[in-house]
Amino acid sequence: MANDTFQQARDQRIQHDVTKQIAWQPDVNAKDISVKVNDGNVALNGFVNSFIEKMSAEHATKSVIGVLSIANDIEVRPKDRRSDPEIARDVVEALRLHSSVPDDRLKITVRDGFVTLEGKVTWEFQRRSAERVAQEVLGVRGITNSVMIVPLVSTEQVREKIEDAWKRTVDLDARLMSVVANNGKVSLYGTVHSFSEREQAERAAWQAPGVHAVENNLVVAA
Repeated sequence: MANDTFQQARDQRIQHDVTKQIAWQPDVNAKDISVKVNDGNVALNGFVNSFIEKMSAEHATKSVIGVLSIANDIEVRPKDRRSDPEIARDVVEALRLHSSVPDDRLKITVRDGFVTLEGKVTWEFQRRSAERVAQEVLGVRGITNSVMIVPLVSTEQVREKIEDAWKRTVDLDARLMSVVANNGKVSLYGTVHSFSEREQAERAAWQAPGVHAVENNLVVAA
């Protein structure tokens, strides 16, 4: 009974903090967003006028202490409904103007405001950049990112590049970590001294060409 009371109080605190954090975002109109919490799992419902608002609400929720998972069911209802060809044209143009996105390798389709990105790129940051660019286009209601990462280097080269990056980073002790790479999937093992080091090691792994998945098994040693 005491545990149930504690969890309820914790969920109420998380709900309060998430609601306040979403309302704090300058690019989110939070009045039509509802927040429910069950055992640390947050459900976002309601509606907003743009997809970027929906994602900002999700990012704000992720920053709150105690949140274990997020179900983002916020519906995007644009004030001015745009046609799919208009949205597709603007997504293509936005990708063309973005220096980090190889737009000539991508295909964009739009149906009822929902954008699908397809194609092949070399780097994970290119895949993520394409999605972020599309998010900001007026009228977009949702995005499916089906862009694939195609390695241009061998598995051994991927491992070596990640290890070299670790060695160049002052805060990381590469001797305590190891990399297993297989066809673009990378697994990290070993120990680090802090959670920030763990994230730093993972970011370095994502920066290697051809990496499409990172499994971070690094343990923070006290």
